[in-house]
Amino acid sequence: MSRRVLVLGGTAEARELATRLAARGDDVTTSLAGRTRHPRLPDGEVRTGGFGGVDGLAAALGDVDVLVDATHPFAATMTEHAAAAAARTGTPLLLLRRPGWTAGPGDRWTRVGSLAAAATSIPAGARVLLATGRQGVGAFADVDAWFLVRAIEAPEVLPARSQLVLARGPFALDDERALLERHGITVVVAKDSGGGTEAKLVAARERSLPVLLVDRPPLPVGVDVVESVDEALARLQQRAP
Repeated sequence: MSRRVLVLGGTAEARELATRLAARGDDVTTSLAGRTRHPRLPDGEVRTGGFGGVDGLAAALGDVDVLVDATHPFAATMTEHAAAAAARTGTPLLLLRRPGWTAGPGDRWTRVGSLAAAATSIPAGARVLLATGRQGVGAFADVDAWFLVRAIEAPEVLPARSQLVLARGPFALDDERALLERHGITVVVAKDSGGGTEAKLVAARERSLPVLLVDRPPLPVGVDVVESVDEALARLQQRAP
């Protein structure tokens, strides 16, 4: 029996989940925030734009059997809204979050709680690979350092001394090695996004570079969390109507 599944998407895991749910006959709609002009689209129906807060999302859940939050690990506001709307409407909610990264031998990571904390931890005169995405770049605007800012789309604000590189990952390890070498990078700043974007961290380890890694925001208490698409499909199968 097919179900109406709303996937809050924007990640590779969300696209894969939507494709596999549609293949087994579920009625899948993926919601995208609309912040990226040319997103990679999943199978099934796609809606773009916000819901208008918790009230709007709760109203949208009237025609939904299951809500899956497969947004980016740093999309904290959307995740909070999903938990609140699901609780209000009694809609089953599943959070799909890929695991974060774990430091290994040779890594010189310093974990920080926010982009602002990362900004204050950068040594004066550093040459920084800022690989945190478009949002939040403004936190580094007044830092006494040079920044190679990498993002899919241009940020609204750039640091005074910076170069912008527009690119979409994941990136090959050899390319990351060459990037660090070419620009004389001395510090890497990244979010603990997990997944297949860790080549920059491997390249930093090889060069013994310090990494400022921004920790993920906490998840809402009491939600059902899985770490892979396979786990999500298995959990949803257990909940089949």
